[in-house]
Amino acid sequence: MIGLVGSGLTTVALALLAFELDGGNAGEVLGVVLALKVATYVLVSPVVAAWGAHIPRKTLLVAMDLIRALAVGSIVFVDQVWQIYVLIVIVSAASAGFTPAFQSLIPDIFEDVDTYTKALSVHRVAYEIEAVFSPLLAGIMLAVVSFSALFALNSLAFLISASLVLATAIPIVRKGGMEDRSIAQITRGIKRFLSTPRLRGLFALDWAVAAAGSMVIINTVVYVQGEFGLGASEVAWALGAFGAGSMAVALLLPRILRRVRDRTVMTLGGAVLAASMVLTWLFADSFSTLVGCWFVAGLGTSMVLTSSGRLIQRSGTSAERPSLFAAQFSLSHLCWLFTYPIAGFAGGAFGLPAAAAILGAVAILGTIAAMFLWPGGAQRQSSR
Repeated sequence: MIGLVGSGLTTVALALLAFELDGGNAGEVLGVVLALKVATYVLVSPVVAAWGAHIPRKTLLVAMDLIRALAVGSIVFVDQVWQIYVLIVIVSAASAGFTPAFQSLIPDIFEDVDTYTKALSVHRVAYEIEAVFSPLLAGIMLAVVSFSALFALNSLAFLISASLVLATAIPIVRKGGMEDRSIAQITRGIKRFLSTPRLRGLFALDWAVAAAGSMVIINTVVYVQGEFGLGASEVAWALGAFGAGSMAVALLLPRILRRVRDRTVMTLGGAVLAASMVLTWLFADSFSTLVGCWFVAGLGTSMVLTSSGRLIQRSGTSAERPSLFAAQFSLSHLCWLFTYPIAGFAGGAFGLPAAAAILGAVAILGTIAAMFLWPGGAQRQSSR
């Protein structure tokens, strides 16, 4: 949670830094930063998973936190746009190593399925709280400090995260032939991921998540300020509606998943995401209807993502999970790499309703594909 809040502060500070360095082109700078971030996630995560398989997980996590702390702290001294790009690639590469390793650690700590589900729920809630709380905290802090101080605080947050990892007892992975660092090992996690029916279904649903999420992230400000003529506070409320929907589902899912199969919940989540885009296409002509559509999108997002860790938990051993989580991290961001431009360019060229319709079609196709790629029998044949 500390690292998440720190990252949120950096997002706000980067926007201000981009405006200071290249005012009229600040949007383009942030667009390049976002593209570099996602591309680095896609390319680096499987590599770090393969090369880090022979390193103790505590060492890997601490090293990634220290790299992030150093890189983010260095942004304070940036005076050229290209320097931002270099440091963002470094930070993103470290995050691509840290996040899957951390995710693979949780099922080893909470081996009981119900307890692990509760941990996934808490993690999802923490993620959404960060999305809502970090901009608010940044706004409060900017009243008394410069935006450069936000980078320093994020660097401190990563140092605190590293200290907490050092102080935590972390289970040792039993080696199972996954420590090879060859090219074959780099791609093995992705091959294994795409050969497992339930994980193929998850990848298809990742497209639905990315489709709706890109529409929310890219076009909320366009709707609220451009179409409706409202202010920054309304942008925050609209984004908060998305987070509220996600948190509501995350809190309820541990109880629901005791009675309902993961496949049912997740494919229904894909349908909800598709519905949110169709509703946006047809009815988002006022602030109140947009808030409702974004709330529905938040519901669907959490229905898919909160359960995703459970699928990976039962798809591999402790030694295999890091490469599977890395594959999910990489493949899911590959979806965003395509849907971000669709949300931006389709909205600008054809209008926001058309962008929602196109992304709704992506979500529908992803959900239908998931139902075929992940047959119902595959769920029944595995333990829950």
